[in-house]
Amino acid sequence: MSEVNKNPLEKILPQLKCHFTWNLFNEESVSPDLEDRVCNQIEFLNTEFKATMYNLLAYIKHLGGQNEAALECLKQAEELTQQVHGDQAEIRSVVTWGNYAWIYYHMGRFSEAQAYVDKVKQVCEKFSNPYSIECPELDSEEGWTLLQCGGKQNERAKVYFEKALEEKPNNPEFSSGLAIALYRLDEKPQKQCSVSVLKEAIELNPDNQYVKVLLALKLQKINKQTEGEPLVVEALEKAPRQTDVLYNAAKFYKKKGDIDKAIELFLKALESMPNSAYIYHQIACCYRKKAKQIQSTGYSEACKNREKLEELNKYAMGYLNKAIEKGLNPLYAYSDPTELEAECYQTAFCHRELPDTERKQLHQCYYNLQEHDGESEDTPVQQCLKGLSISTKSTEKEKMKYQPQNTAENQLPQNAPNSWYRQGLIHKRNGDLLEAAKCFEKELGYLLRNSPSGISSFFLPTSELEEVDQGTDSSPLG
Repeated sequence: MSEVNKNPLEKILPQLKCHFTWNLFNEESVSPDLEDRVCNQIEFLNTEFKATMYNLLAYIKHLGGQNEAALECLKQAEELTQQVHGDQAEIRSVVTWGNYAWIYYHMGRFSEAQAYVDKVKQVCEKFSNPYSIECPELDSEEGWTLLQCGGKQNERAKVYFEKALEEKPNNPEFSSGLAIALYRLDEKPQKQCSVSVLKEAIELNPDNQYVKVLLALKLQKINKQTEGEPLVVEALEKAPRQTDVLYNAAKFYKKKGDIDKAIELFLKALESMPNSAYIYHQIACCYRKKAKQIQSTGYSEACKNREKLEELNKYAMGYLNKAIEKGLNPLYAYSDPTELEAECYQTAFCHRELPDTERKQLHQCYYNLQEHDGESEDTPVQQCLKGLSISTKSTEKEKMKYQPQNTAENQLPQNAPNSWYRQGLIHKRNGDLLEAAKCFEKELGYLLRNSPSGISSFFLPTSELEEVDQGTDSSPLG
């Protein structure tokens, strides 16, 4: 097609209702595991939802530069829409045709792009609009797509499902979508998701196992765990391989305190989503919880299980590192930046040969950590920052009090008692959690390296033990 004929497309395409005009990732990049999640949904969801997922997968493929693969996904979406939705197929295909038009345009195949624009026009003109129509089915399609695209889109998804339900108030598809959106917005105090919304969604769509698990989690949150657990069991029986069911069921058992069951379910979810940083992170948190369960039995019992504690902490760190490798923001991974340090201190307490002076020093460091940090496992990093950041109302003079006096590591008084710990507190008060965590690690490393008892052999790799012998002072964990 000539350049002259290309120009009208550039004016028409932005009017089409499809993934290219929905601003799905306008504020954040595509999640590294999004494609895995969508493919998993295609494999395990009911047939009526698969066309929606194929449309989203096509857009993801396009963003990855795989336009031919994107076209194949759209073909699947078109065929499923014709197969499942019957007399509504024409309206529901508008999104797919719009995606076709955009992809062909990006491929430079303008005549084919125009052909799909014409197909959209033929449907929309019946509703007095040449290229766009308002209908609950398309609102629902956009809502379901937004639910897959990250937490920032949940508010928008809720609006579209509410709009769709205004036209068709008892529609199972729309009701389920709204219940999911409201559940995800439940962390905001002004957006409370009631149990009745989830129950109504299940009544209208009893085959939606994911919503059942969400209801169970909600009941657990309001101290009705006994009422919620049968829902989890039922969902796992009916959807034993559906990842979102496995993942949220694991969260239920983790909160219940059945950590082994939670780990089992997270690992099953990981089989179909091997690139999910969040699943790796959840498994790490589970191993940390198991370590805490041992530590809570008391000093003597914890010391008897020192090897088990070391093993659990090793697993926790392994999965945490894997989560970061898969793309998890390190700031989120260390939402409590001193928690792992505290676990290391507690493990160190159990070393029987540690001299009293060193034991007292470790106790003091651990006490200081506990004094300044509350329990915050699994809380969002924003909550952590609320407690750690300097108030925006602080005066410049007050902020200057907490400025590091020596920024270069080789200028720090490394032989001064608790120097790295104090430096960490300065960073923490300034809201720089990553630098704070590094300093706490260095403080622990300093104590271990300079211990005549040989405790460093329990924590440091061979290469770093050689460095200890040579008198170096690099971080053992960094």
